[in-house]
Amino acid sequence: MTKTMKWIAACCAAVMTVGLAAGCGNKPEETGEGAAAENAGPMNVTMAMQQVNDIPNKGNEIEQLIEKYTNTKLDIQWIPSSAYDDKINVMIASNEMPQLLKVQYVPNIISAMQSGLFWDVGPYLKDYKNLSAQNPQYFDNIKVDGKMYGVPVFSDIARVGIVYRKDWLDALGLQVPRTIDEWYNAIKLMTLNDPDKNGKNDTYGTVLFKKYNEGQASLTTRFAVGMGGPNKWAVNNGSFEPEFMSKEYNDVLKLYKRLYEEKLLNQDFAVFDVSEADKLFDAGRVGFKIAVATTAKSQQDRLSKNDPKAVVDVAPMAGSNGIRVAGQTGNSGIYVIPKSTVKTEAEVKKLLKFLDSMMEPDMANLLTRGVEGKHYTKTADGKAEFTDFTGFQREVKPYRDNMLYVDGYNTLTLKDNAIGEKGTKITQENVKNSVPNPALTLISPTYSERGKELDQMIWDAQTKYIMGKMDDAGWQAEIEKWKKAGGTKLMEEYKAEYAKFNQK
Repeated sequence: MTKTMKWIAACCAAVMTVGLAAGCGNKPEETGEGAAAENAGPMNVTMAMQQVNDIPNKGNEIEQLIEKYTNTKLDIQWIPSSAYDDKINVMIASNEMPQLLKVQYVPNIISAMQSGLFWDVGPYLKDYKNLSAQNPQYFDNIKVDGKMYGVPVFSDIARVGIVYRKDWLDALGLQVPRTIDEWYNAIKLMTLNDPDKNGKNDTYGTVLFKKYNEGQASLTTRFAVGMGGPNKWAVNNGSFEPEFMSKEYNDVLKLYKRLYEEKLLNQDFAVFDVSEADKLFDAGRVGFKIAVATTAKSQQDRLSKNDPKAVVDVAPMAGSNGIRVAGQTGNSGIYVIPKSTVKTEAEVKKLLKFLDSMMEPDMANLLTRGVEGKHYTKTADGKAEFTDFTGFQREVKPYRDNMLYVDGYNTLTLKDNAIGEKGTKITQENVKNSVPNPALTLISPTYSERGKELDQMIWDAQTKYIMGKMDDAGWQAEIEKWKKAGGTKLMEEYKAEYAKFNQK
């Protein structure tokens, strides 16, 4: 039995959850002959897309504009979000897939890529001006064994900033902190010095929540990277060391431990949901949060309802060594091209041309701004201003969330208020200061089998450490337990895998 047959048989036996995410898309060009110029008639393109809200009517205006510009005839299968993962797994297991299938970078999909189910498109991408113009990190983040088995549905690589109460900082005579000591001082003063001047001891400089150290959006990771630390893993002479063994990460843990001990941090953080933490900021009771930079605008809007005089601002995540931002995957899915459906190299190239065309100015603007004169208008200074955002959400968003685009690349600048534009600018500029996770595309059998268990061991130990249930020696002992439970083997596997693709 071949590797491909074995993989399909395994997938048929037990449909695994893929955790596929809806993607975001770029806009198509509505005018011009560029991508639409073809000698032959329209090319049929079959796609599976994740349904967001209601399914668009077949032949709607947006779909027609895409088809006209790209000279295609789209056959889209809309799959409800709740059923998408299982449906895609069944498609792959039965080898009955559309020409373009959006998947996630997860173990069973990686296995399918290694089994040869999808085309390696890496050698072709240099021939497509829009795809090849994007930051290489987008593509590096989806490689498997050094090859690229699809095209990423682009999303922000480095979205984090410091969202804060500027009026509080100004009143206290402080600047945005850049060192651990400055963070401690600012948080302490915001907690104890009644920055809202209501005569009550009811404010915090910052708050934690129960999943503060988990996943891609880990607060401790984002904070430690800003202070000069690694993103998840550090590579030293080819050897791998987890972030929680770095000085910068431990400095952040010690800061939280000190804040907790001095009651400068919410004492119930271990059971506190992130939504409740956001509500405290909305209520005007919190000074800092490390979050997606573009949320500063909505944060100001919500806070203003409770305190019209409140002033929110946003700054890049920076330490004494400058701006450093924890890089994320940079995609909300990957479009793969199945070999069982697409038989020839010529067909592959046509599909890549279609994806590349979706990033031309007219198409990119269609996906991100809608139809001019209907969903938006152009301002005197050449920006786009929404006139029917509700209509955009209903008619355009289903395509935007599934197609390729990079906001800021071939798109009109969106007219916004000052803080909204600042958050967008920080997000776009963060890319050049992003710190990648060096283990993101490395394959580890140990992590595939026991990764969640190993992660949980460390996460639980960190919480106990912050709460004073263990001292420094106890924390180091937990790291040794992690090593014996599989951590050492995990580091060795990453080292070996890394060496395969980084030999001099």
